[in-house]
Amino acid sequence: MNKESFYEELNAQVQAIIGDETDAIANMANISALLFERLDGVNWAGFYRLVDEQLVLGPFQGKVACIRIPLGKGVCGTAAATDSTQRIADVHAFEGHIACDAASNAEIVIPVHQNGNVIAVLDIDSIVYERFDEVDQKGLEAIVRLFEEQLSK
Repeated sequence: MNKESFYEELNAQVQAIIGDETDAIANMANISALLFERLDGVNWAGFYRLVDEQLVLGPFQGKVACIRIPLGKGVCGTAAATDSTQRIADVHAFEGHIACDAASNAEIVIPVHQNGNVIAVLDIDSIVYERFDEVDQKGLEAIVRLFEEQLSK
């Protein structure tokens, strides 16, 4: 199966899991679990929620994580502050990277919106350098869009 087909299947699985559920935390938890289970080379998958101008740990799968991240700090804080996906091939080369798990080498972080505002980020870490490419980014952004649609219901 090629990556595009993999993400089409993953997208369908996310839709099936969250399609009838409107609770954001429950959906974050199940999306995190699914991504952690299905993505190869991933050692952490989860959400940080924007609370009082900082990111606060939300549902996730993986090792114990940083609890609070200031906006603009690290990959997650940068994604939230700039409202843009951050796809980092080597986190050790990212200025200001916050190493919650020293085993992480690559990362992708995608902002989550509700009513046009960033309310969270989806954060996925990998032990594999250059783990995430453009196909991964498009596939994961599509999953975030499904979640955003649920948030608007």
